Order: sequence, then C-alpha cells, then structure tokens
Amino acid sequence: MPELPEVEIAARSLAPQVIGRSIVGIASMDWERMVETPDIQTFYALLPGQQITAVGRRAKWILISLASGLTLTVHLRMSGRLYVVTDERVVDKHTHLVLALDNGARIFFSDERKFGRVRLLDGDGLTALDHAHGPEPLSEGFTPAELARIMRTRRTPIKQLLLDQRAVAGLGNIYVSEALWMAQIHPLTPATLVAAAQIPALHAAIRAVLEQAIRHEGSTLRNYRNGYGQQGQNQEHFLVYGREGAPCSRCGTAVQRLVIGQRSSFYCGQCQPLS
Repeated sequence: MPELPEVEIAARSLAPQVIGRSIVGIASMDWERMVETPDIQTFYALLPGQQITAVGRRAKWILISLASGLTLTVHLRMSGRLYVVTDERVVDKHTHLVLALDNGARIFFSDERKFGRVRLLDGDGLTALDHAHGPEPLSEGFTPAELARIMRTRRTPIKQLLLDQRAVAGLGNIYVSEALWMAQIHPLTPATLVAAAQIPALHAAIRAVLEQAIRHEGSTLRNYRNGYGQQGQNQEHFLVYGREGAPCSRCGTAVQRLVIGQRSSFYCGQCQPLS
C-alpha cells in the first residue's frame, strides 16, 4: 500500500498543481537515505531550477518529468504521501522531503515509516526502471494471452506471482486478493495449474478491481492521500480484503485469511477451492 490505483491518482492529482512550475530548491530534507540515486550532493545540485513538464506513473513509481530530460521518481512504499501545500503549514516529523516551487507552493513527501524512496534518473536510468517491471495491467498489451504466457511455467502460488513486479506491474496485496476472489481462484493455486478457462476471468477481474479503485480515488486504510491531501473512498467497496469472518457476498461463507509470503490473503474457501 499504496498500489497502482493510489499511485495513479496521486500522479493525476499532482499534475495540474505542478506542471509548468519550477523547483526553486530543496526546502527541507531530514532523511537523506531516501535518495537512492544519484549521490546526495549531486541530487542537491541538479534539482534547483528544474521545470516540471509532466507527471505520470510506471508500476508503483510516480514519474515527475523535468525539462532537462531528467525524471524525479518517487516510490511511496508502505506509508508515503506526496502532495502539494499552498499554505504556511509547518513541516512535521514525518515529512522528510520538501521541494519549494516558484509560485510559493511546496511539494511535501511525508513517510511515517521511512520506507519511501526517491531517484533522479537520466534517460538510461528511466529505461532501466521500465525494464525492471512487467506489463501494465491496464495497458492494451496486457491481454489474456499475455497473462497466460506469464503464468504458463510458474509453479509459484498465483497470489505471489501477481505481486511480483517483474511479472505484472503495480499490483499489490489488496487488489490481488480482490481479483482472485472475483475470478474464484484460491490464492495458493500454483500459477501454472490455474485452469485455462479461468485466465480470461482473472484478466477481467484484475482490470475491474483496478478501474473501480481509480474511480473511487484509491483506497485509504491509514496513510494514503492524493496530491491534494484528500483520502480515497475505495476501501468502502472491498469485497473480500480485510473482511475476515464476514459473510462472502457471493455464497455467505465466512471469509478466511491466510498468510502467504508474510502478507495476509483474504478469500472464500467455498468460492475459491484449492484443487
């Protein structure tokens, strides 16, 4: 958390507030380890004076394109928030990076758990980031046939495979649990053993849960906010995630929870049998 929908909404809501603005400088940074590349001195030297030309997303990374050809990339990880402040708000102990803009506004990167990361990348670095991730699940190239190819030879449990960013970009614990419930696939099913007839349903479910979350401005379970500092509402529409013990909305059986790879998975034992 945040996952693809939250990062997408964060990027979309940042864009109208910062495109065309220039970064005057780094107003505050108290956690230099968040900068993975380049070295911190180069980071400080390169950012001032950079004009923001676009804001986008790749996988779970926010991409802030700069006129020089560099791209400021931000990964929110578990608790990160990236938003614009236009008032005289005091920087709190969880805000570890503040970028000052030429119109007096500031971009705050708040991260309670300090897991978030920042990279300032040139063209080669951006290409490497792109190649480190699988296809975007909402792209035209992500077809049922492509999903079948990804799954074909993998005996990894389907839940873990879909969480692997090298296989499919942007998916996380919430939306994989929701998609597997919709497609009626047990999360421990080896990917290569998922029936061929179920793959189109899984493909459609992945797209459906992501599109729904984007419509509802993402899911706020604790920290997530968009670029205006506002919460999402998709948590009000979860079908299975976080609903352990509640009746399955399809069959009435109590939702169960199991831990796969140190992450909680929610499923219906009746609707999602493990064959």
